[in-house]
Amino acid sequence: MPRHARTHSHSRPNHAGIHLLRDPAVSARMVRSSGAGPGDLVVELGAGLGALTVPLAATGARVIAVERDPRFVAKLQRRFDGVGEVRVVEADARTVMLPRRPYAVVANIPYAISTALLRRLLDPETTSISRADLLVEWGFAKRMTDPNPRDLEVAWWQARFELSIAGRVRPGSFRPAPSVDSAHLVVRRRTSVTRAQTRLARRLLQDAYRSPRRPAREVLGAHVPKKRAHRLLTSTGIDPPAAAGTIPVTTWLTLAGELSADAAGAGRTARARGA
Repeated sequence: MPRHARTHSHSRPNHAGIHLLRDPAVSARMVRSSGAGPGDLVVELGAGLGALTVPLAATGARVIAVERDPRFVAKLQRRFDGVGEVRVVEADARTVMLPRRPYAVVANIPYAISTALLRRLLDPETTSISRADLLVEWGFAKRMTDPNPRDLEVAWWQARFELSIAGRVRPGSFRPAPSVDSAHLVVRRRTSVTRAQTRLARRLLQDAYRSPRRPAREVLGAHVPKKRAHRLLTSTGIDPPAAAGTIPVTTWLTLAGELSADAAGAGRTARARGA
């Protein structure tokens, strides 16, 4: 649930900074988007009073509802006692143990800790998360989905996950209402990206963000011969002298795919010669 967001002047004071989702249409859209169903493991971070837990439980998925407020935890436990595959866990979303098996996240997360939560979910190379549907602050969602992120961390997330906005959610969908719009942020793992491609993409992104004004041909030229770098850039529609910081993450990912294919081909040739 969004926390620490300001409320409209006509709303009651919200000293706890808690904004509970109250719009069942928003809940239904998020759960439908998640594709949750029997056999799936879904973690809900910040379950509140169960606005998302109820429709998630109806899908037949195994739901772990995480909530740190003991008052809400008690209500959730009473509400979902013996209901399907719902387990209520009293814990902080920032420290709760996350599953090692593939899982999804559906959550109305606190505005103030949105970056920290995405860092937990998306940053580790070995993360088991496969997808997420999150309610976050609108401006935050726009930053997360910018094709040219302003920092390396978000670029790294985008290299392994597709981040998009499914829709805008108005303040009236929460109680009490925050002063800003929220967004339904959709996160999906890029299943076609190999581990070798991912690691090369990270190296390219690190170089690009270290010197964003450096020509792309020089950044790529540190990894392959200059002529090859020139051909690769032009084949992806990039002018080789363009500043590295202006190249979209998806283009760096494509270039990393080409480099990893080159490396794999060279390895096969070497093995054939040695046979």
